[in-house]
Amino acid sequence: MKYFRIKMVSAMEKVFADKEPSGEGNLARLTALKGETVSFQIAYYWAGNGKERGKVEVISPIRNQVDVRLVQLVPCEYPCHMSRDEDYLTTAPGLYPDLLTKIPELGFPMVSGQWRSLWIDVEIPEDIQAGEYPLEIRLTHGEDLIGKLEVFCEVIDQVLPKLPVPRTEWFHTDCLADYYQLEVFSDEYWEVVENFVKTAVKRNCNMLLTPVFTPPLDTAVGGERRTVQLVDVKAEGNQYTFGFANFEKWVSMCQRCGIEYYEISHLFSQWGAVAAPKIVGEKDGELVKLFGWDTDASGEAYKNFLHQFLTALKEEMDRLGIREKVYFHISDEPQMTQIDSYRAAKQVVAEDLEGCIVFDALSDYDFYKEGLVSQPVCALNHMEPFLEDRPEKLWGYYCTGQYEDVSNRFIVQPGYRTRILGVQMYKYQLDGFLHWGYNFYNSEKSLYPIDPYRCTDASGAFPSGDPFLVYPGADRKPEESIRLMLMDEAMNDLRAMYLLEGLTDRNTVLKCIERTPDEEVTFKKYPRSISYLTDCRERINAAIRTATQKKI
Repeated sequence: MKYFRIKMVSAMEKVFADKEPSGEGNLARLTALKGETVSFQIAYYWAGNGKERGKVEVISPIRNQVDVRLVQLVPCEYPCHMSRDEDYLTTAPGLYPDLLTKIPELGFPMVSGQWRSLWIDVEIPEDIQAGEYPLEIRLTHGEDLIGKLEVFCEVIDQVLPKLPVPRTEWFHTDCLADYYQLEVFSDEYWEVVENFVKTAVKRNCNMLLTPVFTPPLDTAVGGERRTVQLVDVKAEGNQYTFGFANFEKWVSMCQRCGIEYYEISHLFSQWGAVAAPKIVGEKDGELVKLFGWDTDASGEAYKNFLHQFLTALKEEMDRLGIREKVYFHISDEPQMTQIDSYRAAKQVVAEDLEGCIVFDALSDYDFYKEGLVSQPVCALNHMEPFLEDRPEKLWGYYCTGQYEDVSNRFIVQPGYRTRILGVQMYKYQLDGFLHWGYNFYNSEKSLYPIDPYRCTDASGAFPSGDPFLVYPGADRKPEESIRLMLMDEAMNDLRAMYLLEGLTDRNTVLKCIERTPDEEVTFKKYPRSISYLTDCRERINAAIRTATQKKI
């Protein structure tokens, strides 16, 4: 068609409506490991008058492994903080690409005078035969062929191993109950929760925030979030009994979906551990709030409760055979001004959590130095002291506060800035990664719910994209985002690097990562280009292919 153009584009390039994409780093010949999803885009431009629609056809011997989706623009009213570096695609509010949806039956939209894109996933099964597979993607308008793209996908004869470290994206079940207007613990609620967990697992999340009590996260002081407490509590004086039926159902669901690790919700309030989370229970025949904002975190009443609860929980974990896979939190993101209250809270549970894994997100090295956190989850922009005197186990995280230099996943940041995380995790041998927002659909401090299709920034509080990776689809299943797929690619890069290390050695991998001084990778300094990551992964795959052939 005279007025229609197409262009193959890397999954790392974000196609803005008003700008022709560069096409940097796109490959007409893809390589993949068995069990991996590889993605790319077809950008298209319609210069005709009026709106039209097109259809997509995939011709390939692996057609059933190819999924084509539409990249939708989403509103970004607060795209970034006023403080920022120069590595943003834009800083202006607007509509930008992020949401991935099924192509409507009517076809993909051809909007006059705008660039749009189609997202193509090639999902390689583990049992496929190694070799090269052609893909032809045809775009049609009525009976006319208006665009055609031919690519080849080489499948290397190695299965991508499982992710070697935990990765958690905080899972907010109350947001699902609110958005879909579901009764917590109804059959419909459990169905929706499982749908969202399945997608998380598919995209390389292997740890799940487990709300034994309603998580005390992003909640205004004195405020509450909807109760999603898995453990039933019955109070008789200062004695407590516990029911674990919903907890057991949760664990069963996790095992069914492929979750490996259980992240117990925080035992104390966020930002200082001065209070208890909201805990409800039966008392004198009524369901009441037993603990909350008015509870002294280190007081005897709560200490007594936690001792009884943790004793019962550990017995339940042993009965289910999951204790070695359970991680505990004290309080999220404590600051140095709150070290005394954090220390007091840690002492409350120190004896009961002896021998258990305890980890927390923080930035100040003194918390680790004083022995308050055995597995620190360090903000990527505060890594240096932790690397100089490294803990036995060191995690990484980022959130709204990591807006300069380091990796992150705001919608208006380049895709390579998100995907570089896998390389960094390998080089610095991080023992896990944490982020606070898989599906946070509230305003800041959970003052009220928001519609994530209309609001991507927690009501103007956090840069667009920070609060969630998936959108709540109309069919009660998540709709994915570009950023979710970029995180998936980052984790697949990490898995491929560990595969290569197993076939050869660590030095071989490091040589693939940093061939020259210009390719030095630190948390704040790294090659800022799509081509670098494309080439790096191709080098990794080539080395895997060579090592595999040598072993035959």
